Amino acid sequence: MSAAKNPIYVWVNEERYDQLQKAGLAHHTEERLAGLKVLVVYATDEEAKVLVDKYGAKHDTSTTGSIELLPAKVKNKLFDKVVEKQSLEVVTDALKELQ
Repeated sequence: MSAAKNPIYVWVNEERYDQLQKAGLAHHTEERLAGLKVLVVYATDEEAKVLVDKYGAKHDTSTTGSIELLPAKVKNKLFDKVVEKQSLEVVTDALKELQ
């Protein structure tokens, strides 16, 4: 299995930020665009392929390596798993639950 890391950016609104603070994970957010916050979780190459094939995501392999255009239900599941597990290592679990 490849250890490559492909970032997935999950935007964090105030409500989500509050959830992250309660879970002790707010320090994992990064400031982007005019104070908006983003949570970055990473997918392996295999997980990235599933996200592209099954959910129609776009994998920007030429510049950022990020996985973009994921459906809201996938990003919501990723966020929920981060809060539930109090970890950023959630893509495998999220994909299992989305099956």
